[in-house]
Amino acid sequence: MNRRAFMSQVSVASLLATVPAVAGAKEFEITYSDAEWRAMLTPLQYKVMRKEGTERAGSSPLDKNYAEGVYHCRGCDLPLYSSQTKYDSGTGWPSFWKAIKGNVDTKPDRKLLVVRTELHCRRCGSHLGHVFNDGPKPTGKRHCINGVSLVFKPA
Repeated sequence: MNRRAFMSQVSVASLLATVPAVAGAKEFEITYSDAEWRAMLTPLQYKVMRKEGTERAGSSPLDKNYAEGVYHCRGCDLPLYSSQTKYDSGTGWPSFWKAIKGNVDTKPDRKLLVVRTELHCRRCGSHLGHVFNDGPKPTGKRHCINGVSLVFKPA
């Protein structure tokens, strides 16, 4: 293999490494067709949950909700976060320091210049938000979640 062919393959491989992984690439317990997702979600919910978008900071009423209860996935109703782990991060998005064990999965998000950790529902793959290392004790994590991905159920 000559240098030009080698560099061409390296360039293609590095380009592919920057393409974001799609939650749909994994098989999930609950699946819907694109048409079914679009029928059950608002355009903003679809953009966030299925296309890994982000709602505008401060736009979710769940950001300032501190009632006792559980936050469920809007896509499949899986319990994701307890109100006991919610806190005011000051970011404008609902924030939690811990998810309900086993119900939120992660994957690398390479859409920006830095690699972030994306959070999604384990059961249906819906995009929730991202996790950062600037949260409170005991975990030091901030699960920064799009409110449109959640449904709050009071205790």
